Amino acid sequence: MSKTYQKLRLILGDQLNSQHSWFQQKDVNTLYVMMEVLSETNYVRHHIQKISGFFLAMRSFTAHLKTNGHEVLYWELDHKENEQNFADNIKKIVAQYDIQQFEYQLPDEYRVDQHLINLCQSLAIPTKAYDSEHFLVERDYLQRLFKGKKRYLMETFYRKIRHQHQIMMEKDGETPLTGQWNYDKDNRNKYPKNITIPSHQPFIHDATEIVNLLNTKSVATIGNINPQHFDCPVTREEALTLLNHFNEVRLKHFGDYQDAMSDQHWLGFHSRLSFVMNVKLISPLEVVQSTVNYWLEHQDEVDIAQVEGFVRQIIGWREYMRGIYWAKMPEYASLNYFDHKAKLPDFYWTGKTKMKCLSHAIQQSLDYAYAHHIQRLMITGNFSLLLGVHPDEIDAWYLGIYMDALEWVEITNTRGMSQYADGGIVGTKPYVSSANYVDKMSDYCQNCYYDKKKRHGDRACPFNSLYWDFYDRNGGKLTKIPRINMMLATWNKMDSAEREAILRQAAQYKDNADEL
Repeated sequence: MSKTYQKLRLILGDQLNSQHSWFQQKDVNTLYVMMEVLSETNYVRHHIQKISGFFLAMRSFTAHLKTNGHEVLYWELDHKENEQNFADNIKKIVAQYDIQQFEYQLPDEYRVDQHLINLCQSLAIPTKAYDSEHFLVERDYLQRLFKGKKRYLMETFYRKIRHQHQIMMEKDGETPLTGQWNYDKDNRNKYPKNITIPSHQPFIHDATEIVNLLNTKSVATIGNINPQHFDCPVTREEALTLLNHFNEVRLKHFGDYQDAMSDQHWLGFHSRLSFVMNVKLISPLEVVQSTVNYWLEHQDEVDIAQVEGFVRQIIGWREYMRGIYWAKMPEYASLNYFDHKAKLPDFYWTGKTKMKCLSHAIQQSLDYAYAHHIQRLMITGNFSLLLGVHPDEIDAWYLGIYMDALEWVEITNTRGMSQYADGGIVGTKPYVSSANYVDKMSDYCQNCYYDKKKRHGDRACPFNSLYWDFYDRNGGKLTKIPRINMMLATWNKMDSAEREAILRQAAQYKDNADEL
């Protein structure tokens, strides 16, 4: 007979929060359970580093809980009793250990939330859901804040959170430090020549066992990995080390170059903290407080534009996107404002394209399971939007390829901000550009096969003709967006022969997208 427990508590793979109230007291009558299941590895085709990072972090967290005296059951992917989904496993464990109550923390993904709600309804014992105690506001905070409003303005939300948590505020509690809320216009610089980019902070782990396990279970993955030299922070201690490294080494130029891109650098001055935050090894509030405190003590080295840009990313966009997600799901996942239907080009899975910007951004993603927000928005996202790719395809790609991609933060950024498939719930306009923007913010156009200046003709940059084709085919819907009117007017005034040449070039590229 197995030992019996009064309570069973489920910990999901993105709920590795050692600071949670659950873990502040030991209880021999409470059994915690974590599990590796195929339902989570296979709902999209994930990067092999993403699954490896999650499993290593989960196993490390289990070891931490056990070391601190908690009762923990951990089922690996090949456990003989593993039914490969949460519900069936929980039912089996409830029976085996004579569990009297089942508890869980609220999931961040709608799909898992519904799965656990259905599970609880099927159990014959009491159930209870707890907050994850990670975010700065509740799931429905954004919806309540903007009740009755047509638009959910991020800047309004950002200022509200700054005020509520007294982040970078004057002593009066009402005014932002320096009297200015936002330094976004100061944070759009290209890397200057010969800039020195600091080396990244490595965290080396052996993922051989996990990679072999995934192969044994025939889990289809994308991307590359060196199993014996897998570089990823997977513990709270490593997350805090990474945070300190960012503050001390990268923060001083984060704001300046957060939008810059180069084929010489994969990380730039970015923090690489998104994965450890999204699995909850560290919280957004402690990240922000650490960075603000560092800045306050080093204002001779770091100016306010650097730290405000970072704070806005964490307590502005990250929390805002979560609020949009819970306000608009599940309908949000099927929005397709432009009725796009094209297939995602094959090179998104291989990096094999003559377009240098896409080749580098995609290859970097395959190698590191990472790309920063402008590479995602204005390179891979921009091109798929210009090409008219179906939002379902680009959603699945982004959700699979990045370490930090969980649906609550991924789908609002891709289907919303990147693809404008939500018709303007998140963004105030579609984020499209020609080669001009790519050249302005990167060195990608140097030595590229395509000519950044040509709209059509031999080796004309595909971004240029597809950019104008986007305006031509979506003109009716774009007229409703004030920030687009100037470019629409430019297109409508263009010489008819030039327009026809551009559209012929765009049609050729769309018909042969896999060969670009």
